[in-house]
Amino acid sequence: MIAQRHQVSSADDGRKIIHIDMDAFFAAVEQRDHPELRGKPVVVGGSPNSRGVVSTCSYEARKFGIHSAMPTAHAYRLCPHAYFVRGRMSVYKSVSEQIRQIFREYASDIEPLSLDEAYLDVTHTQVFDNRAVKIAKAIRQQIYQETALTASAGISYNKFLAKIASDINKPDGQAVILPEQALDFIADLPVKKFFGVGKVTAEKMHSLGIMTGGDLRDWSIDKLRQHFGKVAGHYYNIARGIDHRAVKSSRVRKSVGTERTFAQDMSDAAVMLETLVTLAEKSYHETTEKGFLPHTMTIKVKYHDFTLITRSVSFSGPVTEPTLLKNQLQLLLRQTEVTSRPVRLLGVSFSRFVEVDIVDQLQQSLPL
Repeated sequence: MIAQRHQVSSADDGRKIIHIDMDAFFAAVEQRDHPELRGKPVVVGGSPNSRGVVSTCSYEARKFGIHSAMPTAHAYRLCPHAYFVRGRMSVYKSVSEQIRQIFREYASDIEPLSLDEAYLDVTHTQVFDNRAVKIAKAIRQQIYQETALTASAGISYNKFLAKIASDINKPDGQAVILPEQALDFIADLPVKKFFGVGKVTAEKMHSLGIMTGGDLRDWSIDKLRQHFGKVAGHYYNIARGIDHRAVKSSRVRKSVGTERTFAQDMSDAAVMLETLVTLAEKSYHETTEKGFLPHTMTIKVKYHDFTLITRSVSFSGPVTEPTLLKNQLQLLLRQTEVTSRPVRLLGVSFSRFVEVDIVDQLQQSLPL
């Protein structure tokens, strides 16, 4: 145990990582902007009569068992007196940018995970004598002063533990996990809360008798590889509090996409194609706005029985002309069963990005 404790405390060379997570962000913005909703169960995600899902909900709604990704119809059954509101994404993005401006006052390395959460590396921040706990508190206070919204924070020496710590005193709180506390904390932590352990993996671990971080730490790397393959090294390390992932300021998304759920099951292939074209144009525009061009396009089709399939095409080079996409969408659609099976949802996404500047440089270097 002494050797392990030394390994943890020295693993990340004194890094100081803060994970900031806004409290019920979308719902909190709605309650802030609509005083009549304050203190009430609020569900952001559209009408309960639609096929929408819950984007987020207020803490008052969570008491009834409502949670993100739940169908709004189910949420209504759990809490008929809840207030169901449509999301205002443009407002949420604007508030998120306000919050990121605050982050920039305290850290140079910032990695947004979504509109409402981010990692900050404050290892070399000079304010508050480089005391991460005080920095986190100051950030939360400034967020509240400028936006009237609350945030929670986790502080530790790596991203894994900082993210877990931000949940400990939610909402409107913070917690710190020091290197010398890490092994004892992880030992009692349920494996389902570990980064990289989803529902299926957690169930598999439970079937093997791995319920906590302490159980996971008892397994050798070879034994973990027998059951979990390539990711065994990740599980072996985080059970020991080791996570070398850097806070990446220029984090590039692996894919950009959008989707649409139909109010009624769709059977018209022509309408579906036009829907895909519209979704593709929207996603392509979002991609190029970020300074990237894609190599791969994927369509998602969810049939009436919730069966989900995807079909992809990779181009020989980055897509520079969006008008070429319609023919490819038609070909991808023909590889599905949309003419014989009603469709509930369609989506389009792009991936395998290259920076626009690099494409321009390559084109300029080609002989005339």
